[in-house]
Amino acid sequence: MTVRPTVLILDYGSQYTQLIARRIREAHVYCEIHPCTVGLDRVRALAPRAIVLSGGPNSVYEAGAPTVDAGLFDLGVPVLGICYGVQLMAHVLGGRVEQADAREYGPADVVVDRADGIFAGFNAGETLRVWMSHGDRLAALPRGFHAVGTSPNTPLCAIADDARRLYGIQFHPEVAHTPRGGELIRAFLFDVAGLEPTWTAAHFAEEAIETVRRKVGPTDRVICGLSGGVDSSVAAVICHRALGDRLTCVFVDNGLLREGEAEQVVHLFRDSFHMKLVHVDARDRFLDELRGVTDPEAKRKVIGRVFIDVFDDEAARVENVKWLVQGTLYPDVIESVSFKGGPSAVIKSHHNVGGLPEHMKLSLIEPLRELFKDEVREVGGALGMPHEVLWRQPFPGPGLAVRCLGEVVAPRLEVLRKADRIVDEEIRAAGLYESIWQSFAVLLPVRSVGVMGDARTYDETIAVRAVHSSDGMTADWARLPHDLLATMSARIINEVKGVNRVVYDISSKPPATIEWE
Repeated sequence: MTVRPTVLILDYGSQYTQLIARRIREAHVYCEIHPCTVGLDRVRALAPRAIVLSGGPNSVYEAGAPTVDAGLFDLGVPVLGICYGVQLMAHVLGGRVEQADAREYGPADVVVDRADGIFAGFNAGETLRVWMSHGDRLAALPRGFHAVGTSPNTPLCAIADDARRLYGIQFHPEVAHTPRGGELIRAFLFDVAGLEPTWTAAHFAEEAIETVRRKVGPTDRVICGLSGGVDSSVAAVICHRALGDRLTCVFVDNGLLREGEAEQVVHLFRDSFHMKLVHVDARDRFLDELRGVTDPEAKRKVIGRVFIDVFDDEAARVENVKWLVQGTLYPDVIESVSFKGGPSAVIKSHHNVGGLPEHMKLSLIEPLRELFKDEVREVGGALGMPHEVLWRQPFPGPGLAVRCLGEVVAPRLEVLRKADRIVDEEIRAAGLYESIWQSFAVLLPVRSVGVMGDARTYDETIAVRAVHSSDGMTADWARLPHDLLATMSARIINEVKGVNRVVYDISSKPPATIEWE
């Protein structure tokens, strides 16, 4: 990893920890999330320019509650404690935390007492709207600290030890419900820590290409499983810029793709990007293995197993292959190291088809493992990749198999593809494609009675799904215009033979998931 000015975020289990990282990255400052259990020696080795202690679900007085080495505050590095983080800081340094009269969850007003430090750029006496989520609060400050912000229910709402550059806030600046939270975070980064906004997509792209070039031996060959999605596409372009024809991309057509998708992927990467691309037509093989399978998890296992077999066959044909490219993103890395006592470790479920067999013994190249999804798109833009590739909506690894409820057979997939194409066309025509996280059709294993052309029908049902999300971990159903829904319904029923009913899914995640299976 390239050495760069880094902000270290210690995760105490908050569901908002990733949002802290995103807000720091949006300020063009590099940051990393590490579990709160990381030792002080490791912190020193990381040499952070600033440290953030996240919130968390615990009380500092609970048995087994996560803590922090008091030596962290003597490193001479600016520290910002958020929610549980400020309570822990005060508790360890000799202050007092108490249970609040009532749990405070929701909006609150904070008055700025001093317009410096984390409130640089604000005005003394100014009232800020913030988001609270806590059951404990500070009752007495450690020596050297003073209040810099107050609220009616939390008098010691924002605190500072300016001499040691230690700051704490009881509210959450990282969430959208704190409108000026980004300004506070930037004040900590730039006014307190003296950092500069040097973390840019263009710089990352250059670093990533050079890192891959140094990592791979001069005669080694590299293989990449290319899906055509944003992550694998950007990872492939980075590796191709670094390695040229020593990279072989394998695109497996599993028969579970959307209409025209295989042709688009082959044309883009073989003809436009001039990559060495192996196109494997494995449609019959996948559908044969899926015959009679209706359980969602069983579908995933079958698809994962067959994909591994097909990919293994193709990898064996590449001489001297030593490396495998994967489009791993930073949220995946975070979840593998998050503090397990809090909810941040268990929110997201993945749709990946599975790992590769041990006997392949390939070393990994993960050029995107430091990035969030929006940053991947920025890097792709810096690499000159087409806008339509970078802004393609996420598509699950098992493809249409998890949108074709019940048995996955060719005729039902054809019905689903036609309906999905109509949804895609209408969402794009309405100018909503890029503002919606995902929009798609689902074929239900439900038949219902209808009337078409004065005759009785007994046909299948299509569900339309559209959601807003920032990262797929949570999602809210999109309030599509009624006229748009009416157009989709009319087109699907009129143009897709075998469908006589269309419904719209108005469930959010949680409690539902984005995909139906």
